[in-house]
Amino acid sequence: MKHPKQERTLVIIKPDGVQRMLIGEIIERYERTGLKLLVLKFLIPTPEQAKKHYLVDPGWLEVVGSKALNSYQERGLKSPFKSAKECGQAVLERNANYISAGPVVVMVWQGNKAIGVVRKITGGTEPLTSDVGTIRGDFTSDSYDVADLDSRSIRNLIHASGSPEEAEKEIKVWFNESEIVNYTHLNERILYDVDLNGIKE
Repeated sequence: MKHPKQERTLVIIKPDGVQRMLIGEIIERYERTGLKLLVLKFLIPTPEQAKKHYLVDPGWLEVVGSKALNSYQERGLKSPFKSAKECGQAVLERNANYISAGPVVVMVWQGNKAIGVVRKITGGTEPLTSDVGTIRGDFTSDSYDVADLDSRSIRNLIHASGSPEEAEKEIKVWFNESEIVNYTHLNERILYDVDLNGIKE
């Protein structure tokens, strides 16, 4: 079993984040927590690659579709979809179109509880209701109702893995293990060394 400090997460700066020149700001936010960047790619995904990314979990269509149907209900709206699977398929198509619309930055970060740390810094899925101080809360204000009106995916700047299992599956979609750089960062001595060895001369 891996030590919690070795937890890895996948982060994608989506096309809107790239076009709005937020790459440096986003990376800096993760770096300041002490997370370690293991690999980074700049590319335009194909729609097929984007779909593969979302479908690493076989139950994704149903789960996402159910959440979307509940969201319609909570907002007092009638869903245009008959089933959770049909709704999930529509979300998949929109997300794949969104992520493959232009260049993205795909990264793997490592550190103690990396997944939770990244998601906390990133903010909730809907930027409009994300907390001030989070990336989504500070840099965009898109909302579910506007995205639904326009029949598009919500533009929320970033994808961040939701669990260790999901992260490891997603990482394999974008990177070969040989591309991931394993190294020791000096910050790790301060964050993780038991006795803070090596600080004094």
